[in-house]
Amino acid sequence: MKKQSYRPDIVSVATLAGVSAATVSRALNHPELVQPTTRKKVDQAIRKLGYIRNRAAQTIHGRRSATIGLVVPSVSDAIFAELVQAFNDTVSESGFTLLLASHRYDLDMEYALVRKLLEHRVDALAMIGLDHRPDTYRVLREQEVPVAAIWNYQPDSQISCIGIDNAEAGRRAAEHLLMLGHRRIATIFPETRDNDRARARRLAAMGSISATGVALREEWQLQTPYNIAQSKRSCIELLTRAERPTALLCGNDVIAQGAIYAALHLGLSVPRDISIIGIGDFDGSAELEPPLTTVRIPASRIGAAAARHLITVIDSDGQDQLVRTRFDCELIMRSTTTART
Repeated sequence: MKKQSYRPDIVSVATLAGVSAATVSRALNHPELVQPTTRKKVDQAIRKLGYIRNRAAQTIHGRRSATIGLVVPSVSDAIFAELVQAFNDTVSESGFTLLLASHRYDLDMEYALVRKLLEHRVDALAMIGLDHRPDTYRVLREQEVPVAAIWNYQPDSQISCIGIDNAEAGRRAAEHLLMLGHRRIATIFPETRDNDRARARRLAAMGSISATGVALREEWQLQTPYNIAQSKRSCIELLTRAERPTALLCGNDVIAQGAIYAALHLGLSVPRDISIIGIGDFDGSAELEPPLTTVRIPASRIGAAAARHLITVIDSDGQDQLVRTRFDCELIMRSTTTART
């Protein structure tokens, strides 16, 4: 392809679309403020000319980059898929581009990723949970970038948080099993040291079980990453012991899916031989066989709300306001739990 000496600029787009350069800029940066017919003209001109905005030049001149960063622990499974999609859809509708990064549950890696996103001059940043390295909190304060923690709510958080009370999710799961008459209850969670979501769920679940006088057998309290294969292996080992529990409380639906596969692999009936409950109600949990009983986290609503908050802060010249928004979680009863007879 022959290299062109001329590259279309915003004035070229405006001329072809029959509008002012200011209108083109507004259509790109604040599309909600421009009439749909005008946005269509601008879009057609951009497509015809092959125009691309020079983001670097905008940043150099002190203008916002029109990007928002989102750092999640994982993109390899369904845990954060709905949240990321809703977050992305919401920021895109307002003319922003999402920069997504994953730290694989390594908070030192998260710090490095946050620094890289700030080097790219993101206008705002969202992270999962409130467990972060002191250096991460420090650099965010120093850079004065709007920031929000997503997925969990904490009434005394030092940054804005939008999510659920994960302790409530753990309690609801435990109380459901107890209500069904289960007293031989096992739990399976990931490492909780740097994971405030899992830690809050586990502590609340075990507290609810202990409060009824039920003994928590140490050998029935398992630890596994959020991984179907590893969860399946751990549960096979648990369920082949001479004494096995009647119910299994899982840290989330990914672990619960592995537990179901383990039970089926051993020829056990779910829920007749072993009741299983998850947390999350991720996409596909209702389609498992049998469909999974779980505690629903409204991931899409949380993602959209977090995005709207950050956009509002950006549009108010970056004057961040501390918000703490709590969404309710809900017990979804399906077919993997039943009363103990």
